[in-house]
Amino acid sequence: MSEYPASGPPPQIPATRDPARQPRPATTLRQRLAELRGPSVAPHPLDARALAALAANPGCRRRALLDGAGVDKAVLATALGSPAAFGQSQFAFVRGNAFEAKVKADGGTELLRLLVERLGGGAEAAAVAAVPDLTAAGPEGRAARTALALREATAAGSWTLLDHPMLALEVAGSPAYLEPDAVVVHPDGTWTVVEIKSFPMIDSSADAAKVGAAARQSAVYVLALERVAAMTEGAEVGRRVLLVCPKDFSNLPTASVVDVRKQRAVTSRQLTRLTRVEDIADALPEGTTFDPGCSAEELGTAVESVPAAYAPECLAACELAFHCRAKARAEGAVEALGRSVRGELGGLTTVAGVLAAAAGKEGDPADPTVAALRRAAALRAEALAGVDGGVPCR
Repeated sequence: MSEYPASGPPPQIPATRDPARQPRPATTLRQRLAELRGPSVAPHPLDARALAALAANPGCRRRALLDGAGVDKAVLATALGSPAAFGQSQFAFVRGNAFEAKVKADGGTELLRLLVERLGGGAEAAAVAAVPDLTAAGPEGRAARTALALREATAAGSWTLLDHPMLALEVAGSPAYLEPDAVVVHPDGTWTVVEIKSFPMIDSSADAAKVGAAARQSAVYVLALERVAAMTEGAEVGRRVLLVCPKDFSNLPTASVVDVRKQRAVTSRQLTRLTRVEDIADALPEGTTFDPGCSAEELGTAVESVPAAYAPECLAACELAFHCRAKARAEGAVEALGRSVRGELGGLTTVAGVLAAAAGKEGDPADPTVAALRRAAALRAEALAGVDGGVPCR
């Protein structure tokens, strides 16, 4: 992720007369984030999948800072001795690229046919759609070129296929650059996000979990497109996206329409709740760095200096999840049991505290949570007393 705002370099803050009250220069954030990831380490890009996971857990300052600074969390997790045990296989990656190329072949003719079939509303697909060149230097340049192509296509009023456009979305005070598979501009000015996935759609139905992940990812693209559409006359971003997958067990493409209004609203609200990256960075001890060249002890100290909000759901979405789980278990934190359990336990924050409250050794009997735990413990003891003379069944 770049540390510059999407509109250009950060504004300069004028100096004050009182040196004791003089604010930090605007370039401090850029320099600070570079120090955090390591002066010689290139920033790791933040994609829509990671952004959707970040929005699902907005209370995790650790992930917000690491993603904002462009730290490669997979490398960091390996250095800490808790490597992530998930990721896309090379075979799946190659298969996905081959299927995407097939869908977009011949200027996207098949893709437009599927889109008109599912979302056309009576419109006819063009024999050939315009495919503008989106080449530019750097993510900022590509985002600007994409915005220009979207405006030109909307003004032209014809079918236009944008292949791998670059979109910018502000996250916690810094811009993230996102690359959807495709965006189609309709003759009426509607912009539709197209997600191409390699998992199959069998009998017009795909795996619900995978479709849900694709919907959350597409919602991020919709939010980024709305930023450009707000400055483009006659443009409207569709809240329904086209999901293209292989049909049954073949390599032939088929498509389904996914309504992402709910995912878009949730993602927008969660991203708004994220603490700004500079606020988190300012609270760190001087000299904190996540440079992979540091020792495991130094990296562990740096990671623990940033508060985390671990939940079991992180295991499927964050490279540092195994490290955070180990720490949560070592501390006996109830977060390791899940968000729903954590919410039910109120002020009890450790497993040891929960067990002590249930046994009547700690806690206020007037506390509804403590009373419920003691009642549950009594019912369990009563049930076990009636099984084999108090010996539980194995």
